[in-house]
Order: sequence, then C-alpha cells, then structure tokens
Amino acid sequence: MSALFSELKIKKVKFRNRIFVSPMCQYSSHDSMPTDWHLVHLGSRAVGGAALVITEATSVSAEGRISPYDLGIWNNQQLAAFLPITDFIKKQGAVPGIQLAHAGRKASTHRPWESGGPLKPEENPWQTLAPSPLPFAPEYPAPKEMNSEDMEIVINQFRQAAVNSLQAGFQVLELHMAHGYLLHQFLSPLSNHRGDEYGGDFENRIRFPMMVTRAVREAWPDDLPFFVRISCTDWVDDGWDLEQSIELSRRLKAAGVDLIDCSSGGLLPGVKISVAPGYQVPFAEKIKKSAGILTAAVGLITQPLQAEKIIASGQADAVLLAREILRNPYWPQQAAKVLGVDIPWPPQYLRAK
Repeated sequence: MSALFSELKIKKVKFRNRIFVSPMCQYSSHDSMPTDWHLVHLGSRAVGGAALVITEATSVSAEGRISPYDLGIWNNQQLAAFLPITDFIKKQGAVPGIQLAHAGRKASTHRPWESGGPLKPEENPWQTLAPSPLPFAPEYPAPKEMNSEDMEIVINQFRQAAVNSLQAGFQVLELHMAHGYLLHQFLSPLSNHRGDEYGGDFENRIRFPMMVTRAVREAWPDDLPFFVRISCTDWVDDGWDLEQSIELSRRLKAAGVDLIDCSSGGLLPGVKISVAPGYQVPFAEKIKKSAGILTAAVGLITQPLQAEKIIASGQADAVLLAREILRNPYWPQQAAKVLGVDIPWPPQYLRAK
C-alpha cells in the first residue's frame, strides 16, 4: 500500500492521493482573466493524476498583482472565466484550488521573461502598498505605507475574493502569506518597521495577517479546506524564522486553517539559500509535529520514492510539486507505476497505460 497514493480527506473534500500541484505564476492573463493557456495548463495536471490543482497566485485587486498579466478574481467577469476550468478539473477526478494573494511592494513588475523588475513610468505602473515604505530592492519604487483605511480595504478585498472563489467553483482556498508578498511583509521584522500596533513584536506583526485570515475564514464555507502558504524562514539573521512560523501555525489552526503549505524565502533579493532535494521538508515536519496541524512539503521534490518516503514517514501530509510537474504533467501516473500502484487513467489514454 502506497502512502503517497492513499486518500486524504479534509473537511468534506476527498483527495485521491497526496500529490498536489503547487501554485505557479504563468503571467498569461488577459484583463486578469484566465485564458485557454490556463485551461490547458491546469487541466492537463488534473488529467495527469494529481489530487489537487491550485491556480497561480490570484490577486484580490488590481494593485495587488505582481504584473499586469496576473490572474485576478475581484470581479464577476473573472469569476465567470474560471468556471470552465474548475469544471474540467473536477471532471478529471481532481480538486480545483485557488491561491489568493496581494503582492504588496513586489507588485507592478514585468514578466520574468521580459526583464523582470518594476514597470517603467511610461509602462503604466501603479502605486504599491506595504507595511513600511521600504522598496523591495534599490531599483524598485518605495511603496506607500498602509494606513488603517488601506488595511480595511485590503481585508475586504480578500473577503470578497473568497466569496468569488466559491462561486467560481473552487473547493480549496489557500491564502498566500509567503515569498515576500504583502502578508509576509507584515510578518517579517526585516520589511515591517512600523511603530504602531501592526509592527514591532511578534504579536503586532501577525495582527494584520491574522485579521485577513479571519475575514477569509468567515467568507469561506466551514466544510471546505482552507490552507495557508507561509515562508518558514527568511534565511536571513534577525528575520522571520521557523520558531515564529510554528507559533503562527498554532494561531492559524485556532483561526480555522486546516493545512500549512511550508515554503520559504522571497522577502529580500539576493539571499543565498543552500538548496538540495527536499530542503524544505524539515519545516513541514517540524510544524506538523509542533503545531499539530496538517502540512504540505514543497521544494525540489522530484522522485516518486522521495515523495513516498515523505508521506510514509509522517514528515508531511501531502507533497506539492512545482517545476517537476511543469516538466511532466503526468508525473503522478508515472510515479504510480514506479511504486507499483494501479490508478485509474482517463479512458482516452488507456491504450497507452
């Protein structure tokens, strides 16, 4: 019996295995709506056998986009454009998930393959927001320091995005609190230099992210899974670290979060990280055991036996594949063969099984 291909039930949702597709930005939207690219990209991973297919970071507002080509779900047109995609994913036996995000000071940039970096003045950039007026990098413009009105607006944007996500057919919602985007910017003392009740000590720095969490939890049905992705460490001295992540995870669990998606980094440019296969798995293991919450491991998980060991040994409850499943949408089918598991294939593909 394979642990990797065992069923996982969270709330009323059943996942056919423990292989989840990680959110991966495609920078291919039109008016922040999904296109045929997203239908094929996300749909093919569902056909390939993954249990959960999560959209890329989907912005809750226009100013929260990383680039002008990001997905969004703040209006009815965007909502409606997702319906064929979520319907197709479900028909393949997979679960459609959405990751809600706000880029904060890392917004208003070019696509990675078009030089990256901030938009130029003639390219219609927009004012970015952050807990403190600290640019992400020297070449980035300074963001606006958020005031209480800004915070209330963003909270309501996340709340409405959760409502829209349900109407768009999603069954799992993940809140993006990682990779140097807005909520992570509040968490880390390296990006949050506020002197009010939203900055300073741990309790103050988690205050706004927890407010967003509670607003989303109220808007999202109690019987559907609610995930949060965090960066478990900034990989920088005196920054956000694993011990703070453990305590945050305890608070998130108490607020109704079902699973912590354990990633790392992204807050500052140029940080050196010693990467190796499964290098972030220990974060998922530690949070799972210390906070008593389900976790998912992500980061250089590429081999079936590696993924099987992570689940079988209890280091995490699911694995999230990113670049490996970009290279090979049918990784779950091939992993099943390696592990000696017979899983259903789409009837259209049975001649190749």
